[in-house]
Amino acid sequence: MSTPDTIGGSFLIEGREFILKKKWTVLLCLLYICLATVFATKVYGEEESEVLSGGGFSFEVIQPENQRDKNKGYFDLRMTPGQQQTVQIKLVNPTDIETTLSVKLNGAKTNKNGVIEYGPSTIEKDASLKYAFEDLVKAPDEIKIPAKGETTLDLAITMPAEEYDGVITGGIELQNLNSDAEENQTGAVINKYAYLIGMVLSETDTEVLPDLTLNKVYPELSNYRNSIYVNFSNTQAVIINDMTVDAQITEKGSDEVLYDTKVASMRMAPNSLIDFPISMQGDRMVPGDYTARIVVTTETDRWEWTEDFKITDDDADKFNGEDLSLLQEQGVDWKLIATIVGGAFLLVIIIFVLIRRFSNKGKKKKKGNKKRPKKK
Repeated sequence: MSTPDTIGGSFLIEGREFILKKKWTVLLCLLYICLATVFATKVYGEEESEVLSGGGFSFEVIQPENQRDKNKGYFDLRMTPGQQQTVQIKLVNPTDIETTLSVKLNGAKTNKNGVIEYGPSTIEKDASLKYAFEDLVKAPDEIKIPAKGETTLDLAITMPAEEYDGVITGGIELQNLNSDAEENQTGAVINKYAYLIGMVLSETDTEVLPDLTLNKVYPELSNYRNSIYVNFSNTQAVIINDMTVDAQITEKGSDEVLYDTKVASMRMAPNSLIDFPISMQGDRMVPGDYTARIVVTTETDRWEWTEDFKITDDDADKFNGEDLSLLQEQGVDWKLIATIVGGAFLLVIIIFVLIRRFSNKGKKKKKGNKKRPKKK
């Protein structure tokens, strides 16, 4: 007969291997699974990312003779009516594999934060835009750079036939497509690097004065929170800098301010619109008639608007049902939480009792084996 041995809290008796250890393992696994199911929250977007240094390529703007400011890292070109010109960007690939870049041309737009965007955007074009940047500038959709080599990207510009005061602005986005293939093959999360090179086209030195017009005020969600949007346009071909927007919302016929948002140091692209959000600070939308009072200022100009608007029953139902802060507030079911916590606590007690019972049985068997007389 084998002598009882203690191995990690389990018993090895007469060839029965780790019976208690297995039971402990099963019980502990059950406890872990149950508690993990009750309390675990899956968090997305926290995976470690592989950083592709510099996006796998570099670029250099080749400035032509009609570059207005040689110190700029973007194209700032003085053009003439009807002029056709090809400008170039030098692309260098320091890696050991051929690199394919996507090329996207985008007109400048203004986002809700008062930042000019030169990349791809879902923001609508303003009605005052006469010449879209992407209609005047053409480039291939993709370009390849040989391994350890370089190439040039040609940008063909065709200006309108009639003389144009002000500026036309846009951006050229260059993105390495090789990272997409690597992501698909390995399943790793890879940052997608993109370079944006700006371009400003002008023909004259005629001063163009900015002019803002109010389009509408309406209820909507901003970052999944109830908000009121003020939509207005820069209708002139000039960039607006250092813009401050101060907007207040009251009930119609009342001077009591319900919501107030003020943002400074904003900019607007030429011939672009902005949807400026006024937060409702977590409140539910209430149907009714309201008034928006908006003041927009720059260093030299000032615009003031007063606009009535309405929140309908349908608006309130729709946006209140989609506002995350309201959904989270409604979603706290304390009875359900108490039931889950109570059930988990009861499960812990049951597992503890079972573990103690198996442990006591093991001790009794060990004690009985020690008292058993030896055969002569």
